[in-house]
Amino acid sequence: MLELAFSARDLARTRLAVSPLWETVTSLRVLQSERIRPLHLRWAARTRPRLRDLALLTALVPVHGYIPDFLNPPAASAVPSFDAELATVARTGHARIRADLGRLTRWTPEVQAFHDDPAAGLTRLTAELTRYWEVALAPYWPRLRAVLEADVLHQSRRFAAEGAAAVLRELNPHVEWGDEVLSIPNSLCGSSSSLAGRGLLLVPSAFVGPSVLIVDAPPETVQMCYPTRGVGTLWEQAPAQVPDAVAAVLGKSRALLLTELAEPASTTELSRRTGLSAAGVSQHLTALRAAGIVTSHRAGRSVLYQRTAVADTLLAAAAG
Repeated sequence: MLELAFSARDLARTRLAVSPLWETVTSLRVLQSERIRPLHLRWAARTRPRLRDLALLTALVPVHGYIPDFLNPPAASAVPSFDAELATVARTGHARIRADLGRLTRWTPEVQAFHDDPAAGLTRLTAELTRYWEVALAPYWPRLRAVLEADVLHQSRRFAAEGAAAVLRELNPHVEWGDEVLSIPNSLCGSSSSLAGRGLLLVPSAFVGPSVLIVDAPPETVQMCYPTRGVGTLWEQAPAQVPDAVAAVLGKSRALLLTELAEPASTTELSRRTGLSAAGVSQHLTALRAAGIVTSHRAGRSVLYQRTAVADTLLAAAAG
């Protein structure tokens, strides 16, 4: 059992962020596993044959057990770029590298060489991280980011309406909140401790799970990587059923967009799902927003659209 004690200051400093590096590490762990969740099988089948020369990175990210904390520095913004996070890793101090490597249970020649010469090892590691990113995640990043940003938007609304404690209480079945203590049963993340005013960074991930991962590396902010909502729509999605009555009133394209907005989505993501042009999607969403049927919210570099209660009522009435 891992227990993290909160103060009022820690609750006030709890925030959310999307992290390309967290997706890099958690997705690589998935690819190295012999048992892959059905959700990710098609992605894994496409990706595995294209991976080459990642001996150091795969040694640092075992299927089970400890992953060096410096691979996942706290995100400096809500949606940092991969390059920005990679630059942070490249600046890791040599003493920190050796300390984290010392916690690994399995050493390979690549890990030993990294420990002996951290400068050369960082050069090799950043090159391998870049290769992996370009093959495994960059082609799919727009849809991954859309799912993750939608989760951040959902949780942010709950933060505003109900407070941080309410969000933590229902974040994940493997996380328990009570008496200002966050408890993770059956955790291998280390001993219990206090956040000591460092706050908590919540990072949604499409690849972690079913439990959560914790990085507690003082004096840095404590991080919790948790399974995102909406991951079931990540790789493939059944065609939306457009109610004929709604299509007759709004037009087929606008009705289709409404059915797709059960979860927040960007113009790019909606264009990919529906086959409509991005310009056409934007035009339709502008009209729907003006009518009060959808709303828009900025999340990092993206603008996410979501149905309003008016749209939900309209669709429910048509379905009934």
